[in-house]
Amino acid sequence: MEGATDAVLIVSETDDLHADALASTLREHHGLDPIRLDLRDFPTETGSFRLDKAGTNRAMSHIHGLDDVRAVWWRRPHPCRVPTGVRAADDEFRQAECDGFLQGMLWSIPAYWVNDPAAERTASRKIVQLETAQRAGFTIPETLITNDPDEARSFVESRCGPVVYKRTGTGRGEFSETRIVTGPELNRLESIRSTPTIFQDYVAASCDLRVVWVDGVEWSVRIDSQAGVGRIDSRLDTSVAFAPDRLPAAVSKSLATLMGALGLSFGVVDLRLGSDGEYYFLEVNPQGQFAYLEIKTGLPLFASLANLLVRGDGAVAGW
Repeated sequence: MEGATDAVLIVSETDDLHADALASTLREHHGLDPIRLDLRDFPTETGSFRLDKAGTNRAMSHIHGLDDVRAVWWRRPHPCRVPTGVRAADDEFRQAECDGFLQGMLWSIPAYWVNDPAAERTASRKIVQLETAQRAGFTIPETLITNDPDEARSFVESRCGPVVYKRTGTGRGEFSETRIVTGPELNRLESIRSTPTIFQDYVAASCDLRVVWVDGVEWSVRIDSQAGVGRIDSRLDTSVAFAPDRLPAAVSKSLATLMGALGLSFGVVDLRLGSDGEYYFLEVNPQGQFAYLEIKTGLPLFASLANLLVRGDGAVAGW
């Protein structure tokens, strides 16, 4: 039974639907009303951190109970929203000071973090993911990540089959789908000098899988991607069939090894089941979208995450 003073903090955008759904689940299943924080509220709202012989005290003018927080969902937070001035150097200084203060105050909370911000920052790097996944036993499509147009052209022309390209970063920005390199793209490779790009062998698939990992509990969803317009990028078509699935034991072992090595207690993993019967690792998003998977399949994904934050275990009774 959770203690009366225990609190869950959700750090996300004010209008984030995933945060809304988790808050509702916490209230319904655990009788807890979580603390919500959008980092963009600072410094419009004031904050203070005090340290003395009695211990520490964290306060923000518009929320209460930061020192009672026992678990945090660090869900895609924005930087602080700092008013701009005349000089860019002054703006950069104020931004750094505000971000440093608020992040430091929050990260010092001795709570269970989903995910630990330092681990998540490293794990978000696609190169780290791919190299770690290969060491964990996953099969990876042959890959080149570069900003060298000549290197990219040589890679594409040397492959026996199609090559896809996709973005390297995981930051906010306009949605960018995975596409096959065609003649026009080859003629525009100079553009990658300022935007390093991932080039990978295209994996002919029988289906795609999206796996929500909740600290050892894996919720796997089979996506019939080849039946619609999402044959290359399954995110493009949610009208196809979605169904709960189970991973082979060897793949589950590799997944557990990967997430442990990355230091992630939560993440959304994209796999592709090739027409050759091999499970290929594509990427892991430490705070990926998953609400639509629960809607499509009925899997208790938010209940699992809520249980992890409150009880330290993502298992859900009856599943």
